[in-house]
Amino acid sequence: MRQVVLDTETTGLEVEQGHRILEIGCVEIIGRKITQRQFHHYINPQREIDEGALRVHGISQEFLADKPLFADIWELFLDFVKGSELIIHNAAFDLAFIDNEMKRLAPENGSILEYCSYVDSLELARNKHPGQKNSLDALCKRYSVDSSQRELHGALLDAELLADVYLLLTGGQATLGLGDEERNSVTKSKKRAKRNSPPLRVIRASEDELIRHGEKLDKLDAASDSGCVWKQLET
Repeated sequence: MRQVVLDTETTGLEVEQGHRILEIGCVEIIGRKITQRQFHHYINPQREIDEGALRVHGISQEFLADKPLFADIWELFLDFVKGSELIIHNAAFDLAFIDNEMKRLAPENGSILEYCSYVDSLELARNKHPGQKNSLDALCKRYSVDSSQRELHGALLDAELLADVYLLLTGGQATLGLGDEERNSVTKSKKRAKRNSPPLRVIRASEDELIRHGEKLDKLDAASDSGCVWKQLET
């Protein structure tokens, strides 16, 4: 499955008040692996930016003055996301802004959901962690995803963080798809480490420890919506 993690930054919160997209960032996931393909553009919104929004993302009108219009990047954006499953945190917000930009270009463009499906990672997080904070910052902290560079919001940075969070949230490992050269480098490093290390001592679990381990897995299996990963691997 091809998935695209998407985030936008905007001139304000209300699309009904004419606010526009000023940054869009996308990260590709294929087969639950984060690839090196990304889509990122700053966009001249052709309108003022609310002070509240400016405090959130720090992107000024002066910075955006020479950036392309949405119309200039529209076809490239659609080519990147078409046919994918979009992963969006608080999806209704971003989808409304994207649909608004599409309709401004041509009313017959319809909705982005005519080209893609979507998953709202905020809803996933609320279902898995009811009664807890489920903002992107809170999820990064919960899943030990390093967000130390996130002093301000940014569409591409937030999409990169969300990609890691989504894979961990849905029970998988956040991994970067490596090319052959990078994989070979990792393999050589492992071989060097193995060659320089003393033989490992193998300590086998006792029968009592195996029983208690099985009981623990049964509890995890009953408590998790997606089941216990270790039991699934054993079967």
